[in-house]
Amino acid sequence: MEGGGIGGDAASTVSPIAKWRDDFSRKFQYYLDRSTPHAVERWIGTLVAAFIYVLRVYFVQGFYVVSYGLGIYILNLLIGFLSPKVDPELEALDGANLPTKGSDEFKPFIRRLPEFKFWYAITKAFCVAFLMTFFSMFDVPVFWPILLCYWIVLFVLTMKRQILHMMKYKYIPFSFGKQKYTGKKSSASSSGLSRD
Repeated sequence: MEGGGIGGDAASTVSPIAKWRDDFSRKFQYYLDRSTPHAVERWIGTLVAAFIYVLRVYFVQGFYVVSYGLGIYILNLLIGFLSPKVDPELEALDGANLPTKGSDEFKPFIRRLPEFKFWYAITKAFCVAFLMTFFSMFDVPVFWPILLCYWIVLFVLTMKRQILHMMKYKYIPFSFGKQKYTGKKSSASSSGLSRD
């Protein structure tokens, strides 16, 4: 009986922590789900987080390696955001190509990394990088202009490769709203108005 009492005490001390974590996770997911349709507001919040991070790095005058790692991570996310879910190069090997003529079957562009996951990953990255600026072990002394130049070269080369890929397989990773079919105005509807 005593063994059951000891095990019960340990379970009762762990249970409130697990319950709090479960409640927090549920509430966080609830608010995350509610933010899904509000893309502009979400990205404004991310820009605010990025601005706070940049201010922190500027005033501390350090954490350039953290910033470089953040930049590489964001570049990696951007590649996933701009790439199609199914790589056309692999699809071309199977014999199924993207439509290149108007008579070909329409295939919508589906991203490898959806917009919401892209936003969430970037926001999380800025928050983690911001927290890292409070620990001096991450402040590695480095000559930051070299890191900046290397990141710019990496960005240009990566985007050049991505743009060439887009041009080769003729896809645009952005849509500008839902396309609506307006159709032709029939003469019967216009003549129906004149009879009244």
